[in-house]
Amino acid sequence: MTKKRRKVNRNIGETSDNLDVLFKKFLEIKKAEGRAEKTINQYIENYRYFSEYLEKRNIPRLMSKMNKDVMRGYIVYMQNEIIKFEDHRFVLDKYKTVGLSPTTINTRLKTLRVMFKCLQDERLITKNPMDGVKNLRDQEKEIVVLSADELKRLLYSLNQRKYTEFRDYVLTMLLLDSMMRISEATGLKTTNFDYATRTVVVPAHAAKNRKARIIPIQEKTARLLRELIAENQTDFDSEYIFLTNNGSKMQPSHYRQRLTRYAERVGIQKKVHPHLIRHTAATMFLENGGDIRHLQKLLGHSDMRMVQRYTHLSNKALIEQHEKYSALNNVMSNLNKPRKIKRSNI
Repeated sequence: MTKKRRKVNRNIGETSDNLDVLFKKFLEIKKAEGRAEKTINQYIENYRYFSEYLEKRNIPRLMSKMNKDVMRGYIVYMQNEIIKFEDHRFVLDKYKTVGLSPTTINTRLKTLRVMFKCLQDERLITKNPMDGVKNLRDQEKEIVVLSADELKRLLYSLNQRKYTEFRDYVLTMLLLDSMMRISEATGLKTTNFDYATRTVVVPAHAAKNRKARIIPIQEKTARLLRELIAENQTDFDSEYIFLTNNGSKMQPSHYRQRLTRYAERVGIQKKVHPHLIRHTAATMFLENGGDIRHLQKLLGHSDMRMVQRYTHLSNKALIEQHEKYSALNNVMSNLNKPRKIKRSNI
């Protein structure tokens, strides 16, 4: 009787050491898990950055060549050699400095960390080269937001007789009112907007956390959206609300570039970008007495810690809150009351 051979190892093939092949397997796994398209694109982009580093260092893209030294070398390379915004045509030269920020470096490392952990969990690799490699310590910087005056200057400078500037005006107003991410806003379709209830729906596939949410908007914002939709329907046949002047869907990068130019046009010295609009709106929401749990729902964050990290009250608001709620108020209020010394009717 012939003894049957027992299967022990998987048939992964000769290319299992090839990092590009393993990365494709990783992408397939994440797509099957339902990761957002934006997240998948971020994986692809960050892997490309890592591949460029390996090529510059003449390191073969083989799993057998990956170790902690390679990963730490990549960190040093990002700190000391890469020029920030080098490939961005619309970024001013003064912002193109050597070395990426700790936040950017940690974001790029996160893709590698997730990838190697996933491959190890799937038993496609035996060792994780990111084990023991720590993120950079990211010193918390003072958060800069736009003032009400800067926002007014920005909005009032837009010529609403021009289609593109009117569209950008409506988009900016929507971002301020709803606090949506720019990718969520530019992805809105006419069916996502309800004028009667004054709400917009961010579909699950467009949300970062893959959860749909309904956002109320003010009457003025709703009126502007309806006006833009009517304007679009005159000349274009599109399901999207925010369009270019040739009728195609507007991309976040398009608005980002135009917003930078508008800020320069009115003399705003801060670096203005769509996320700053979201951050400013969230900060003002809290300053005006908004509840942090309601803010969490509006922003679309699953974790309260994200909201607490994301929103930073201005120094002015901090002073006002301290003045109003300091424990010293309780003590001093009692000390300042008139005190009875003599008895009456004696």
